[in-house]
Amino acid sequence: MADYVKDIFWKPNIKVKEIVDGFESLGFQSINLSKASDILYKMKKENAKIILSFPSNLTTTGLRGLFAQLINLDMVDMIITTAGSVEEDIMKAIGEKFYITRFEADDIELYEKGHNRVGNLYITTDSYMKLEGFMHVLLEDIYKEKNYLATYELLWEIGKKLNDESSILRQAYLKKIPIFCPAIADGAIGFHLFMAKQDHKDFVIDVIEDFGKMIHSLTHDDKKGLIALGGGVSKHYALLATLINGGTDYAIYITTSSEYSGSLTGATTNEAKSWGKISSDADSITVRGDATILFPLIVFNALDRLYEEGVIKYDK
Repeated sequence: MADYVKDIFWKPNIKVKEIVDGFESLGFQSINLSKASDILYKMKKENAKIILSFPSNLTTTGLRGLFAQLINLDMVDMIITTAGSVEEDIMKAIGEKFYITRFEADDIELYEKGHNRVGNLYITTDSYMKLEGFMHVLLEDIYKEKNYLATYELLWEIGKKLNDESSILRQAYLKKIPIFCPAIADGAIGFHLFMAKQDHKDFVIDVIEDFGKMIHSLTHDDKKGLIALGGGVSKHYALLATLINGGTDYAIYITTSSEYSGSLTGATTNEAKSWGKISSDADSITVRGDATILFPLIVFNALDRLYEEGVIKYDK
């Protein structure tokens, strides 16, 4: 880290790596962003097992493809997310589009048109209807093959049947990276699973089985890295995995929430050290801001460095 503030300047065709490198001595959150990118680079260089956690609203955005690409590039060893991520990844994989609106949109008008707003984006009710039809057939096919699955196994089975290389579920299936979704019932997919169980009483999705898989995917001896975008159940479950296995050695938090509410979403990496979720000597940072802006900058800079050193390969 630089010892003093340096001015940053534009030049034609400036690269992301040059911008983020300039953040190191710019000031305020830019310094934290630069450090976060350096920590991500170290995670991979040190062969840490990397956990990525994020809530469903980030899968609604265009970050969904970047999450899938990180799996493909072997930058992630475990994903923890929420039910909305699963269903929205499936919707996009079967060709549904999500649309841009305004934060100040007329929500009554949107409702009357069958448009469901997520910030300044919206998903049509028709997309959810298409998801329902797709899931009915898909779950029937899965049930015929196997009637008892851990949640991560269910998500692999779904990924196996998707034909979209930008799908998180598809890439996780191909790389055999477990996706844990402890709140799988908290969304449309929960309803589809409920309906499938009405038809087949012996159809069981076991979220507790995931817990064992999560615990045994890490050890005290592993170097561990955590990237927690946002908060909620996905962040808490990820921290639980690290707590049980001696705390994580590297951690990056990105959040728009404040620590002063006492919520986990706003809690800092320092607070996690009081629980032993992050090791006392861990290389860690909390970056305040919108993950749709910050996360690509952090990732692209780290990937550029890793690619230049031959640590990762890019085939397309």
